[in-house]
Formats: sequence, C-alpha cells, structure tokens
Amino acid sequence: MTNGFKIIGISTRTTNKDNQSKEDLGKLWERFFSEKIIEKVPNKKSFEIISIYTDYKSDFTDEYTTIIGLTVSTLDEIPDGLIGREFKSDNFQKFIAKGEMPKAVLDIWFDIWKRDNELNRKYSYDFEVYGEKSQNGENSEVEIYLSTK
Repeated sequence: MTNGFKIIGISTRTTNKDNQSKEDLGKLWERFFSEKIIEKVPNKKSFEIISIYTDYKSDFTDEYTTIIGLTVSTLDEIPDGLIGREFKSDNFQKFIAKGEMPKAVLDIWFDIWKRDNELNRKYSYDFEVYGEKSQNGENSEVEIYLSTK
C-alpha cells in the first residue's frame, strides 16, 4: 500500500502500439528538462522526479496518460502550462530497475508486460520514482510501482 500524493508536472497521451510511447515519452522527458520544469513547480515536497502512467483506456496495449513531475504539498498554485493531479492511496507491487537508464527501466516494463496476466494489475495508476540513485550510470536504481488488485 502506498499513500496517495499530489503532483505537478507535464503530461502526454500515448500508446505502446507501434513504438509510439518511445517517441512520445522521449519528447516529454526532453521537454521536462529543457523547460526546467523542476524549477517551475511550486510547493515541492521532494526533488525526486515521478513518472506516472494513468487514465488507461484498457491495459498496457492501449492508450494511457503519462505525467512527469514532482510531488507537492498543495495543488492551490499550478503554473500556466503545467498540470496538477491528486492520486489516492492504492495497493502496489514494487520493482527496482538496476543498471544503465533508461534501458534498465524498459527491461523491467517488458518483463511486466510479459507477465501481465499473473500480476493481477489494477490499471489505476503506476509510477516510477527517479531519486538520488537514478543518475549513477550503470549503478543507477529506479523504483517502479505497479497498481494491483
């Protein structure tokens, strides 16, 4: 079980079909850093970057929304061009991607998709946490949380 949180950041709607998410999410991450979104987010609770996958049309084979941002204490102040969302507490299974990023994260997701039926996924929202250990080259670590029933 993970407690809920509020996030402010940027988002895109995408799909894993035809490698579309690779292109869309690459552009979203590029925008996140080039527009210095970290500096624009008010009321930050942490400098960990959160990447959320939500608003699933059905499952991982269909459309979903990705939000990249930071957790905040309030959604009272959302700068122009950014979005704010609140996510309720839920049950999660935790995975840790270890190695060179983003390859290590992608490897975990490919494994999750292969095992989708046995993981009892809920498809409410899933997320990745890019903390201090996420920028250590081949020794990087990123936490991945998968919503489960």
